[in-house]
Amino acid sequence: MSKSTQQEINYQVWKACDTFRGTIDATQYKDYILTMLFIKYISDVNKEKRADYLKKYNGDKERVERAMKHERFKVPEDSSFDFLYENRNADNLGELINIALENIEDANRSKLEKVFRNIDYNSEPNLGQTKDRNRRLKHLLTDFEGLDLRPSNLEGNDVIGDSYEYLIANFASDAGKKAGEFYTPSQVSTLLAKLVEPKEGNRVCDPTCGSGSLLLKVADEIGSKNVSLNGQELNGSTWALARMNMFLHEMDNAHIQWGDTLNNPLLRENDSALTKYDVVVANPPFSLDKWGAENASADRYQRFHRGVPPKSKGDYAFITHMIETLNEHGKAGVVLPHGVLFRGSSEGKIRKQLIDENLLKAVIGLPANLFFGTGIPATILVFDKNKGDNTDVLFIDASNEFENAKNQNKLTDDNIEKIICTYKNWEIVDKYSYVASLDEIIENEYNLNIPRYVDTFEEEEPVDIKATQEEIKAIKLQIEEVEKKLEQHLEALGI
Repeated sequence: MSKSTQQEINYQVWKACDTFRGTIDATQYKDYILTMLFIKYISDVNKEKRADYLKKYNGDKERVERAMKHERFKVPEDSSFDFLYENRNADNLGELINIALENIEDANRSKLEKVFRNIDYNSEPNLGQTKDRNRRLKHLLTDFEGLDLRPSNLEGNDVIGDSYEYLIANFASDAGKKAGEFYTPSQVSTLLAKLVEPKEGNRVCDPTCGSGSLLLKVADEIGSKNVSLNGQELNGSTWALARMNMFLHEMDNAHIQWGDTLNNPLLRENDSALTKYDVVVANPPFSLDKWGAENASADRYQRFHRGVPPKSKGDYAFITHMIETLNEHGKAGVVLPHGVLFRGSSEGKIRKQLIDENLLKAVIGLPANLFFGTGIPATILVFDKNKGDNTDVLFIDASNEFENAKNQNKLTDDNIEKIICTYKNWEIVDKYSYVASLDEIIENEYNLNIPRYVDTFEEEEPVDIKATQEEIKAIKLQIEEVEKKLEQHLEALGI
């Protein structure tokens, strides 16, 4: 019997979403689907482990139970997917699923504490009145019952983790404007991960981590589980997704906090010191309004000593938070709107100081329509605490580096490779990249708008006046001939 491939699992799981489509919004039903996939997977893994031990210990249940206590996670018998499926016709099905989740959480407190507190399978507002709710949940259990997610039936270790990522990406595509709250497009995450050049053993942080995809891309770039992944996320259900996502990718030691990074940073050494990292990456909400400027001057971590960003635009609040959490050789990469490059007032003062401190390494302009929920082009800023004596800044205009996709533009592998090669080789490429000196930036009054440094103007070919006149003459003769023929036809018809 052939093993289930990534594509087969993806297809079956995405098909399970039909139960909810057209009845509730994708941003709501994604949590129910992803949580059920999680329950199904850990139940199947647990079931296979138990079967292996029963065989190994010749049916000695006492020894089996002792062995199961040392497994990576535990699934109480009355909380397994099989138990829920057997009770799919119960009048209180939503309540049974909620209880199962509580029990799983209690049994795996160190890894899954509070993960399921934001999901309610018995919710009338989200899932309808009892009869409709039970019907939907029964369909959902039936859809997942056909999935065999035992490790021995999967093509490889990454199948479930990758299916989770596939689902999150597809939900983001369906969810429209709200999608940016929980997902950064995969190609942008890959580019960002490569730009910060992470290494094995690094401590990595994403202060606005969403579902954790960007952190996982940095780990992929390293190619080792010997990395410390840390994140904070404001939205409770998205934080839960990040925790499950880390768990399914076997990043059990990932440290993901739930809360507001700007107003209550939870990744810290103690009450007065934030944790420092080798790498910090983020795709924060663009130009966040009411981000907490009124509290910034009293910030106990003194993150805003360069100035307080405007209350209606939190972009530089995220930038300064990231820089204050870098260690002495740390690098940061952040995706933001182009306004951060040239806006004045307090943002201009902060930008000037960051450049004077020689922290800015590169400015990369991205194509428009790359992100879910906004068509505006974005930019990546790369900061480096260890630039040494080199005060130059690399500018890359990658605004034309994309492939047209169905709903949005997409960076290809070749596009990413071109950007990374230019970045690593510190190249000046005509109409694509430029290495600007500090003097040039000062001359431009610290305005980082990319066209000031990368000239992409294409001169139009000179018009050949004589040839154009000859062409006009020829067209006029053609028109005269057509008019004569038309008159002849009209005469023939007696008109």
